[in-house]
Amino acid sequence: MRSLRFRLMSVALLAGALFAPPAAADDLERAFDRVFQIKPAPPGGLPPGTVLPGGVLPAPAPAAPGAVVPYGNGFEARLASVANASHGRIGVAAVDLSNGKGISVMGDQPFPMASTVKVAIVATFLDGVDQGKFHLTDRFPIMMPLPSRPGSGPAPQREGPIYSATQLIDMTIIHSNNHATDALLAAIGGPRAVDRWLHKAGIGGMRIDRDIATLVRDDGLVNPATTIDLRDSTTPQAMATLLAGLYQGQWLSSGSRAVLLSAMSRCATGSHRIRGLIPNDAIVGHKTGTLNNTASDVGIIRTADGRNIAIAIYVTGQGSKPGRDSRIASIARTVYEGYQPQLTAMRDGGMHTSSIAR
Repeated sequence: MRSLRFRLMSVALLAGALFAPPAAADDLERAFDRVFQIKPAPPGGLPPGTVLPGGVLPAPAPAAPGAVVPYGNGFEARLASVANASHGRIGVAAVDLSNGKGISVMGDQPFPMASTVKVAIVATFLDGVDQGKFHLTDRFPIMMPLPSRPGSGPAPQREGPIYSATQLIDMTIIHSNNHATDALLAAIGGPRAVDRWLHKAGIGGMRIDRDIATLVRDDGLVNPATTIDLRDSTTPQAMATLLAGLYQGQWLSSGSRAVLLSAMSRCATGSHRIRGLIPNDAIVGHKTGTLNNTASDVGIIRTADGRNIAIAIYVTGQGSKPGRDSRIASIARTVYEGYQPQLTAMRDGGMHTSSIAR
């Protein structure tokens, strides 16, 4: 009964955000932060190899405290330590775009994309712009979700106010507006259109199954800290590859690339995630994701010495939303330091690196 009351309270609290005008619902991630808390795993867990409905698998058990981590010394060892998954699954992938050197922890394991999927959705729309299918001045109605039962198939929606594609892209990336995202998704032909674009781009390990209204409505049915739901998931390595290619102009025109990267540079969510411990002289363009018991942040970090780092961080568990945010910030700082040899040398030599603290 307590669980039922919690779910009913969650729906009631979210209803105001879901059906509010766009200006009041720009950051639906904050609504999730207020409502959802960590849920315990099922008693006794799930037997290894169990397959649940919808392509859902039990997650591998975290390493026991004190277990030897299969990473070397230095940068890899520090990253493996800060991304320790003893309190929930954590996946990280990063690549230095100046030399192609990459690093990852559980980088090939699927994680919920949550709102980080919006990078792929906007990229697919912008590819349509490059092909002449759309124009940034085209206008589309935002899509407003209607009440429906969780797990009952695609969530019904109705058309709302009309905005230009440029406005919808900004609403999607900067403010994580779900209604605007579904407007772009409807325009390009739904989740399968994004999957086709990812396939064309050669991005494996990432899949889009539901629109955002359905994803939000069904959130909480699976605990991502203990279970892998393959729907709407990505591996950190796949997301890092997507980010690197977008930054390097592999799939979009220079104009479309600029539209996406500009919006990411103005992202208004997740101030305590990647940006939390990154120094002021670094530039961050990113996109956050938040759902029940999971938080993520992905993007490009331009370091003080001119390096560009594509980074994807997916965190589950950690006991609370602040715990997940803090873990993302620590991981991002570790990656930032690791890709700058002078900072690594200072740290390994025991010197205090106060210049990067904030």
